[in-house]
Amino acid sequence: MTAASPADAAKAAESARSGAATEIAGTVETVFRIESARIIAGVARIVRDVGLAEELAQDALVAALERWPESGVPNNPGAWLMATAKHRAIDLVRRKETYARKLAEVGRALEDVSPPDPADLAGTAEDIDDDLLRLIFTACHPVLSTQARVALTLRLLGGLTTEEIARAFLVPEPTVAQRIVRVKRTLAKAEVPFEVPYGDDRTARLSSVLEVVYLVFNEGYSATAGDDLVRPALCEDALRLARVLAGLLPQEPEVHGLVSLLEFQSSRIAARTGPGGEPVLLADQNRTKWNRLLIHRGVEALQRAGQGPYSLQAAIAACHARAIRYEDTDWTAIAALYGRLMALTPSPVVELNRAVAVAMAEGPAAGLKLVEALAEEPVLKDYHLLPSVRGDLLERLGRHAEARAEFARAAALTRNARERALLLERSSG
Repeated sequence: MTAASPADAAKAAESARSGAATEIAGTVETVFRIESARIIAGVARIVRDVGLAEELAQDALVAALERWPESGVPNNPGAWLMATAKHRAIDLVRRKETYARKLAEVGRALEDVSPPDPADLAGTAEDIDDDLLRLIFTACHPVLSTQARVALTLRLLGGLTTEEIARAFLVPEPTVAQRIVRVKRTLAKAEVPFEVPYGDDRTARLSSVLEVVYLVFNEGYSATAGDDLVRPALCEDALRLARVLAGLLPQEPEVHGLVSLLEFQSSRIAARTGPGGEPVLLADQNRTKWNRLLIHRGVEALQRAGQGPYSLQAAIAACHARAIRYEDTDWTAIAALYGRLMALTPSPVVELNRAVAVAMAEGPAAGLKLVEALAEEPVLKDYHLLPSVRGDLLERLGRHAEARAEFARAAALTRNARERALLLERSSG
């Protein structure tokens, strides 16, 4: 066997080092993605500025990319990143103001991490939970627009990059970047406190938080535009956030209601599209593809839920989950639940869903009567599901020409390519 030349040995060693560095870089990015929300939350408690906290967390990431290839990955990489970010936060505070003044303002937050000890800096689980809760309520503050709340929540709590958020919502990356910059400025200008609200303010703010998570999930479950009907990654992010909320707020029934709803809906994702990505209607779905573990989790969460809007929607989803076959669906119960939801949160969209359930329970004529009453609703003027539902009911009544016209109108309104293709097919049938 011929011995390797010094040049070959050097190349092999360099290749090994390069491979190890690439592997460590991947580890750093994975750990940061998992831990970033907790790190940002922990640092924000010190600097009282979400934007600045994110920058310091990114600094810790850069430090890890520089040091870990030489020193190796620490036993507790998340704690290392948290410690590094908090050290930098403390240094920044000390540079800007006297340490004593800042210590008086933030109480034990700095005292706990001085002298600097990585174990102390990592914080207790209770500290981290409190900080995460503060971060969630800050990212979903009413001073921000709904779009802004969604973008900031995905960035800070979902761990998504600007590019990933832009791709998910089909908007240019610079638009998302500018939106996030404006959000941080708005929070700083409004001097939004980094805290968990209480009493009536907490109730009002919690609804905003749940709405953001629900909107993120819905965009993944049924994309408003683009070539894909479903974006599972967004659903996964929203479900993860909902589970975090349930862990942080175990006494809030409506949080469990949202978790239950998202578990049930997630269970059906694999069956919602065919091999080519085409939509598969509920009646035609292969229910053996429904994820039974997620259904089980949905049932468990529903047992802890209340009687709010998400809880009622979860109860509706549970009716579908219990039906082994489409024909076994208890449409009478679903129609009654939609009636309760309509009484709680009146909405033309909820009424349209109730009309579908009534049509299945009592016949298409009864459902069409409810749909016709919604024809002049301004909110539904450009809502493609209104003519789509009307077309389906007309078809079931044998009024095929009218049905085809409604499907064509629905196709013209939707911005999702997959839905448009299905509706155009039905309009020509």
